[in-house]
Amino acid sequence: MNARRRTVLAAGAAGAAALATGCGSSDGDGGDDASPTPSAPGDATGGAELARTGDIPVGGGTIFKERKIVVTQPTEGDFKAFSAVCTHASCLVSTVSDGTINCPCHGSKFSITDAAVEAGPATRPLPAEEISVSGGAIRLG
Repeated sequence: MNARRRTVLAAGAAGAAALATGCGSSDGDGGDDASPTPSAPGDATGGAELARTGDIPVGGGTIFKERKIVVTQPTEGDFKAFSAVCTHASCLVSTVSDGTINCPCHGSKFSITDAAVEAGPATRPLPAEEISVSGGAIRLG
C-alpha cells in the first residue's frame, strides 16, 4: 500500500473515532444531573430552599427549569415534586395547567398528583423527587 493511501485511511479512521466520541453521552440517559449543586445552604429540615409554599398554586404547580424539577400542589397543603424531564424524549416540561404537567415537544401530559401519564406518547410517569415542607419553605431532599 502506498504512503498516500495509508495517510488517507488513517485520517478517515481518526475522523470516524472523533465523530463516534462526539456523538456519545457522558451518562447515557440525557436526564437529570446526578448531583445537583444547592443554591443555598440547607438546614436540619432538608436541602436548599426551592420555593415558599405560597409560590405554588393549589391545583397547579411551578417548574424550576434550572433544577429540572416541577413542584405541584394538587390539594391545599399537599406538595409533590417530580423530575421536569419528560420520560418520552428528555425535553423539559413547560407548563402546568388543568391538572397536568405538560411537555411541549410531543404533547405528553402527566398528572399533578402522581405524575402518571395522562396523554402520550410518554409511557412512563415522571420520576418523583424528594422534598420537605416546613415553616412555609419547600426544600430539596
